[in-house]
Amino acid sequence: MLNVNIVGEIGDLDIKANFTVEEGTLTALFGRSGSGKTTIINMISGLLRPNRGYIAIDQNILFDSEHSINIAPDKRSIGYVFQENLLFPHLSVEKNLRYAEKLTLKKDRFTEFDEVIELLGISNLLQRRTSALSGGEQKRVALGRALLANPQVLLMDEPLTGLDLARKSEILPFIDRIRERVKLPIIYVSHDIDEVLTLSDQIALVHEGQTQLVGPTEDVINKAEPLLGGNEPFTVLSGSITDHVNSFGLTTVKTLAGPIQIPGLVSSLGSKVRLRILARDVSLALRKPQDISVLNILEGTIKEISHLQLGIVMIKVALRDNLTIHARITRHACDKLNLNVGVSVFALIKSAAVDKF
Repeated sequence: MLNVNIVGEIGDLDIKANFTVEEGTLTALFGRSGSGKTTIINMISGLLRPNRGYIAIDQNILFDSEHSINIAPDKRSIGYVFQENLLFPHLSVEKNLRYAEKLTLKKDRFTEFDEVIELLGISNLLQRRTSALSGGEQKRVALGRALLANPQVLLMDEPLTGLDLARKSEILPFIDRIRERVKLPIIYVSHDIDEVLTLSDQIALVHEGQTQLVGPTEDVINKAEPLLGGNEPFTVLSGSITDHVNSFGLTTVKTLAGPIQIPGLVSSLGSKVRLRILARDVSLALRKPQDISVLNILEGTIKEISHLQLGIVMIKVALRDNLTIHARITRHACDKLNLNVGVSVFALIKSAAVDKF
């Protein structure tokens, strides 16, 4: 387990971070650009020094201001994947990887060369120079190099920066496989909500240099709207796949809010999936509709109504199990239905509008 409780500063930004990362889980340091995310992991890696606090991997103390402990970066047993890949361009892929492997004594290695090659699917790249690789291929090699250093913790600082959507889609599954198979505490810095929803077990939300919210991904995202300041509120629900209707190409996801049907035969039965529902894709009804095309109908009670702009209101609906969902509708519709706090409603969600991760 990685334990972080530090206070520091960089320029005019005060840093205060307090969170833990369990073995085999991925924690996303998530927040706007300039919020202090990279500074925090640079303090964890030893590239920057906090003013006070402590950083420890289990009983191995890396930094402790009270006892004047500050282990050098190369002695911290931390793997770091930077935004820039920082590979040796004049060497082959294999020589880049072997260089990292030699940094750890054989008796201390928990992962082997062939295992990492198979994990990242780069056996066909070994004899090529890194300068001849695509951006996605270089990123996989950078991940392999970090793993072959046999770290106790893996840090990734916006590793998909500069990659197009196709290359991002190529790399994300490999990062997920690392999380599942290598069983390291992983910190993943990002301001991209799609990456975070795809990969993270936990979020440490960074706002103005401080970890304002820390917890399971769904909980933090659903609470974080005031800090994120997005123009389009949304709800994240997680669940497991319980049914496939092959003839219609539909998948049913069991969530705490109720079953949600989504298009596409997504993964296998029992698999976990996250769903994102935008407020603009939610309609409200006072009675449960019949004979409509909308497949997902969740019952709830209006918890809050706020005015966004001229003619538009945002309504927060409390569902079961302390979950909520946002609906963005016109003020005319709100007045016509006489919607007020405490009124029972049905939230209608088009299957085709649900994003899945």
